[in-house]
Amino acid sequence: MSQERPTFYWQELNKTIWEVPKHYHNLSPLGSSAYGSVCAAFNTKIGLCVAQKKLSRSFHPSLKKHENVIGLLDVFIPARSLAEFNVYLVTHLMGADPNNIVRCQKLTDDHMQFLIDQILLGIKYIHSADIIHRELKTINPAVNEDCELKILDFRLAWHTDDEMTDYIATRWYRAPEIIQLIFGSVGCIMSELLTGRTLFPGIDHIDQLKLIVRLVRTPGAELLKKISSESARNYIQSLTQMLKMNFADVFIGANPLVLTSWRRLADPYKSRDLLRDEWKSLTYNEVISFVLPPPAQEETES
Repeated sequence: MSQERPTFYWQELNKTIWEVPKHYHNLSPLGSSAYGSVCAAFNTKIGLCVAQKKLSRSFHPSLKKHENVIGLLDVFIPARSLAEFNVYLVTHLMGADPNNIVRCQKLTDDHMQFLIDQILLGIKYIHSADIIHRELKTINPAVNEDCELKILDFRLAWHTDDEMTDYIATRWYRAPEIIQLIFGSVGCIMSELLTGRTLFPGIDHIDQLKLIVRLVRTPGAELLKKISSESARNYIQSLTQMLKMNFADVFIGANPLVLTSWRRLADPYKSRDLLRDEWKSLTYNEVISFVLPPPAQEETES
């Protein structure tokens, strides 16, 4: 049987109200930041001095949110003891994902553009917080019955100031270079929406690189310089030189506008060396300038 819930008491430290269990004594402030405050305390149950961190409004409903990024509706913790501690997060029930959709029906150009547009808007919002998702794929953005899309699954997301490992991101949707990973991932998703099959179904990281190079060509010297992994550079240089394939031959019958978008996503701004804010501006302008083509008019009998 679980233990009884502890009783709490309030104490103000540096204009911050702390509500803590009664077995924490002698609270004293240690510091604070935009994310919360830290104080020292003595735990009478275990006889140790400890540090406590209070997160500021972690789930506050007025915090910024975006219609294309999954958000929290509720959080609850039913446990009475640390041994039974579980956190329950409540979000919208979406019901499907792009992978389910393309397996069941062939998407129209308008339908596919609407989904990609929502992905790009969600990405723009995520990047505005200096976060890189790193795990975008067709089973990740969730879609409801009204075709409203939300990006979810931030387990592997990373802050742009942190050093990133080169092995994160599901292999089939992984971009060749981490800094442009998000664009390459969207290109892979767009391809799968168009064809109903995975673009780069590599069986391992070696096979994955071969499939990418076969389609988009062997990287040139300038691009190789941007790859931080020496082993990756050496392996790519050992591959047979490949020329870029004609996307029209790969995606037979595809709308020319789709092929143009895919070419840009395959190698975005390859010759540009810009500051982070300049990259954000370019990405934002690409998103807001997107215009759906006019619907095709049905021919009428004369």
